[in-house]
Amino acid sequence: MHAAEVAKPTRKPTSLSLDSALLKEAKGLGINVSRSAEERIAEAVKRHKQEKWLKENASALASSNAYVKDNGLPLARHRQF
Repeated sequence: MHAAEVAKPTRKPTSLSLDSALLKEAKGLGINVSRSAEERIAEAVKRHKQEKWLKENASALASSNAYVKDNGLPLARHRQF
């Protein structure tokens, strides 16, 4: 797949309430407020998904860590380092 074939995300107009002084300053500096907000929201979504995954899988991770602590790494004898 070529880069030109990658679909661009669909944009949806959204109403946000922002600090007016901050918005004015950002626009004065030439900052694309929509893109900046989108990037920060994407970071927050990623972080929350990671936290949710860790919570949902905490018991499996703890079990795996306990196994390695008690028994060592599986196939460790085959490691080259």
